Amino acid sequence: MVNSDLEGVRDRNILDPHFLIVAGEASGDLHGEKLIQSLLDIYPKARFTGMGGARMRAAGVDILFGIERMGAVGLVEIFSDFGHYFGVYRTLMKEIASRKYTAVILIDYPTLNLRLAKQSRKHDCPVYYFISPQVWAWRKGRIKDIRKSVHKMFVILPFEEEMYREAGVDAEFLGHPFIEMVHPTRTREESFEKFALDSNIKTVGLLPGSRMNEVTSLLDEMLRAAEKIKKELGSCQFLLPVAESIDTALIQQKLGSNLLDIKLVQGETYDVMNTCDTLIIASGSATLEAGIIGCPMVIVYKLSPLTYWLALMLINTPYYGLVNIVAGEGVAPELIQGKANADNIAAETLKLLKNPEHCQEVRDRLLLVRKNLGSPGVMKAVASSMADSLSKINPHEKISL
Repeated sequence: MVNSDLEGVRDRNILDPHFLIVAGEASGDLHGEKLIQSLLDIYPKARFTGMGGARMRAAGVDILFGIERMGAVGLVEIFSDFGHYFGVYRTLMKEIASRKYTAVILIDYPTLNLRLAKQSRKHDCPVYYFISPQVWAWRKGRIKDIRKSVHKMFVILPFEEEMYREAGVDAEFLGHPFIEMVHPTRTREESFEKFALDSNIKTVGLLPGSRMNEVTSLLDEMLRAAEKIKKELGSCQFLLPVAESIDTALIQQKLGSNLLDIKLVQGETYDVMNTCDTLIIASGSATLEAGIIGCPMVIVYKLSPLTYWLALMLINTPYYGLVNIVAGEGVAPELIQGKANADNIAAETLKLLKNPEHCQEVRDRLLLVRKNLGSPGVMKAVASSMADSLSKINPHEKISL
């Protein structure tokens, strides 16, 4: 039997549910916005409380915590702001313990969200997890905890569904949300005009990431590589899309006098990707976005020395870049940690820029990646499956997982 405090909660809220929804970074905020919109199509009176960014706030979430200080990668980075992280964790744990939510929706961000899932199970609140932790890459043992605490897992990579089901987890692959979200708004020719570019000159995109620590560790090397590329080619033009989560002043400070005439672009990342001949890009979800658009790329990344050492000990995958992981092969070269220096970045980028046949081969391989990610309508399908699952939960029985 459920705790008496919980009796009737799901009965009262099944048509006007109150969801606790948690996203911890910019990509999760974007996916959260789209998922909320799809859930509101099913539950027009639904309420949402939780953690997110400007997009989720605009979608109607009562934001308890913003994501501005939640973008750390690795244990070292998290401990540097431990007080804030612990405060967020403690508050969200209390929210779950209040037993006022119909269900908890967790989006990616496993460092926090897997702990919240355990707490939800203790209080018999169903958990729907959208965007799986990368258990196939490291700490696969986490699947046991997921099986106990997550009511249903919605995965976004095609190979994840079978992996989870074999482990006894109710998981479903309905496609990757990028399929319906990632598309340029203009033709390549229109973008050349908009960005004041010369269509006869090679164009390189610099994408140092959506976290401040990524920009700090990667942009300087990217800029030095850009100098070498332009020197080798004689002429080259550069675009740098600035993520919403990044202070443009930081970018401008690093550009200094901007002798390379690097053009900063706000909010048009997909048009930048579609315009460029190749990209120098931080490892992360942006590599998959670039893959969907079909732009060849060189993937770079740096972590703190201790975090990198821990990653080497724990990670069990031959690739770091998400586009390579989905492809199951090295479609894009990866330069990680010490290899992510200006000389190497420039050399790999020039291989692409100087060899049109190789570039076309990469584009063809990226097309296969896109085909493996499903069809449009992903968020509506996830929301519908989530609602169907929720309707089948008996409100008078203890959640059994």
